[in-house]
Amino acid sequence: MISASKSRAARISELVRSLPPSGIRRFFDLVQSMEDVISLGVGEPDFRTPWHICDAIIDSLERGHTSYTSNLGLAELRQAISAYLEQLYGLRYDPETEIIVTNGVSEAIDLGMRAVLNAGESVLVPQPCYVAYSACVHLAGGRAIAVPTRAENGFKLDAEDLRRAAQPDTRAIIFGYPNNPTGAVMTREEFAPIAQLAEELDLVVFSDEIYDRLTYRGEHVCFPTLPGMRERTILLNGFSKAFAMTGMRVGYACGPAELIQAMNKIHQYTALCAPVSGQIGAVEALKNGQRQVSQMVAEYDRRRRYLVAALREVGLPCLEPLGAFYAFPSIARTGLSSEEFCERLLREERVAVVPGTAFGACGEGHIRATYATSLEQLKLAVERIGRFVERLL
Repeated sequence: MISASKSRAARISELVRSLPPSGIRRFFDLVQSMEDVISLGVGEPDFRTPWHICDAIIDSLERGHTSYTSNLGLAELRQAISAYLEQLYGLRYDPETEIIVTNGVSEAIDLGMRAVLNAGESVLVPQPCYVAYSACVHLAGGRAIAVPTRAENGFKLDAEDLRRAAQPDTRAIIFGYPNNPTGAVMTREEFAPIAQLAEELDLVVFSDEIYDRLTYRGEHVCFPTLPGMRERTILLNGFSKAFAMTGMRVGYACGPAELIQAMNKIHQYTALCAPVSGQIGAVEALKNGQRQVSQMVAEYDRRRRYLVAALREVGLPCLEPLGAFYAFPSIARTGLSSEEFCERLLREERVAVVPGTAFGACGEGHIRATYATSLEQLKLAVERIGRFVERLL
């Protein structure tokens, strides 16, 4: 006779049972149960959504705009995205067939993987990386092949590492620059051999550029602008980070019409559409939100320079992050694992950071700390981190 506990476990699919929980959320849940914690953990802007965006949403609610939109998203928003990308990067996407609006970038990743992968096919996943990449490959029935990047190389992609990791069934590659969690960026010259490899191996490229506007030195390189890459790249972006609209859940994917339409085929059965209020806010953000983006980026830059210098001063070596809003210092000299360091720091000094291993095994020996919080909070957090590190060394 099958026990009740075994019977309950059997109700859950093997695919889901084998999916590990998010390392980020585990620490976030710990923080919720404690008092006087300074959280440098969850990557969410501490700025309020600009009021003109909220005002546009409120006005739309008063006018009764609460219905479904097209599965692809509001036509006005897709047109605005098309114009925005053309102005920024000289890229032209047809708003009718080559752009889909999604519930944040995470849904776009999920849709893209399910649209592209056959069961058992593999995807190259350079790490450290955003926690959803490998999970979405797994849930699509694919295999994520982790390809470590290295601190001594600035956590940048290496074409030869990717080539060695590729298998005969490798169908795609996914990466995000500016990078979460390392803050690394890639130049056009550094991307060139990656583009050549993608063409050689006939890979679909998922380029997650949600942090494109949060670049502090030089210009962001939009991957599909490289020669031959537009026709094989799904460009992922959204409004959560640059426009401080995380809870409104509006992202988008742009790419070849056949790939976008395949994603939409899944989207129409699962999510139907992104929230109409968020989409209306996104239209306003693209039309009138550039000044606020510049102001937020300037403040992030000020915090970035402070945090990197302060972490180095307390004894944690840290590569300079040139994008996103994270620092990824090394804690190797403390003798603790990333998990041990984070758990003890939280319990002993009430500072929450995320272990580097949450972003892949090669993140061991590092922690992620976000500077998407006030300078005053950062200073207090570093003071506590300094006390903790001093006790260890």
